[in-house]
Amino acid sequence: MSATHYEFKPYNVGRWVVWGCYALLLLIAPLVFTSNHSASLLGQIGIGIIACLSYNMLLGQGGMLSFGHAVYSGLGSFLAIHTLARIGGNFSGEGQPWNLPVSLVPLVGGLAGLFFAAVLGYVTTKRAGTIFAMITLGIGALVWNMSLMFPEFFGGEGGITSNRSVGGKVMGVDYALETHVYYLIAIYTWICTALMFAFTRTPLGRMLNAVRDNPQRVQFIGYSTRMVRYVSFVVAGFFAGIAGGLFALSFETVTAGEVFHAERSGAYLLFTFLGGATFFFGPIIGAVLMVLAVALLSELTKAWLLYLGLIFLLMVMYAPGGIASLIMMNLRVASFGKLRRLMGAYLALAGTALVMLAGIGSMIEMLYHLQLNAAALGPELKFMGMRLDTHRVDTWVGALFVTLTGVGLFELARRAYLHDWGTIQEEIEHEIKRREGI
Repeated sequence: MSATHYEFKPYNVGRWVVWGCYALLLLIAPLVFTSNHSASLLGQIGIGIIACLSYNMLLGQGGMLSFGHAVYSGLGSFLAIHTLARIGGNFSGEGQPWNLPVSLVPLVGGLAGLFFAAVLGYVTTKRAGTIFAMITLGIGALVWNMSLMFPEFFGGEGGITSNRSVGGKVMGVDYALETHVYYLIAIYTWICTALMFAFTRTPLGRMLNAVRDNPQRVQFIGYSTRMVRYVSFVVAGFFAGIAGGLFALSFETVTAGEVFHAERSGAYLLFTFLGGATFFFGPIIGAVLMVLAVALLSELTKAWLLYLGLIFLLMVMYAPGGIASLIMMNLRVASFGKLRRLMGAYLALAGTALVMLAGIGSMIEMLYHLQLNAAALGPELKFMGMRLDTHRVDTWVGALFVTLTGVGLFELARRAYLHDWGTIQEEIEHEIKRREGI
């Protein structure tokens, strides 16, 4: 048996199983969540997956911290919505409506993202590190201000609106139905995910990792680090543009204030990091969290951005590799049959974290209530089944006591967990050496 054939069976077959499960999950998701609102949220998750994975080509794979990635998804959205208007004949000017399938409109957004990434990236990628980040921030501000100067193209504050159901049904597909739009997004999501994964396995993708880790050595062996960054930046812009085109198709309205705002670029950065920028599937987790946070958490509390900031701070302090790193660490422990020994520690961490969250959340909600709602709704509010009176000192003292208790217990549980974790890692290393006969 050849070495190549031996590698194919355990590795590639497993990979195909993962990709098959990924496709199956995209396929059955609207069958489980059947409402139109759920289909819309699922579609947003698919768009977020493409956008976060494209951003991770810069951050995780290339070490390029960008504060302006929304520029390319946003420009893709505007070109896509104008194309959709042309297809439907809903445009000002002369000429016949375009005979282009609506299902190809996201590709127009992708080509737009590629073009503008090629133009703006030529300047952006001349420098690396902090200067690169500042240039992307400046370009983001530049495009945002330009959108206000050219209302003919960007539509001013009202944006551009079109209709995705132009042309009627094609082979039974009607984009007036939210579920049909979701399946189009799912197809693009699966294909784009596969293509971006394939990019990581190309020589360019490997060289991008080398530029991130040791640019001096890459230059020493004769490669242009700037050209590697530039080409990768253009590829990332293409996929960001596809995400923008799908956004235009999903919402049928594009406004500059929504697609170019710095918050969108910040969301790509925040949730890609939370998901795990060092793992390919990390941004997928981050995209799911991004949509759930914006769509659901924002409905539960007005302080949701503050909670996200606190979560981000905790992840930076205790799990800088993101959620994906935690998953992979525990999968390694589980493969040696030792995960059960950590379950008690995880339960202790979860319980103490809930106590800490109850205390911190109580103080945050009381502060927001005092600032925003106390005059109209009175001093009392409900939080986690409790009735809190913001005008009573004992309520504040109790919240502070619960917070400090939770923090102390969490630190004790964390130290016990780290002790158990270190012991298990030593046992795993001994087991590996024993298997290798060292």
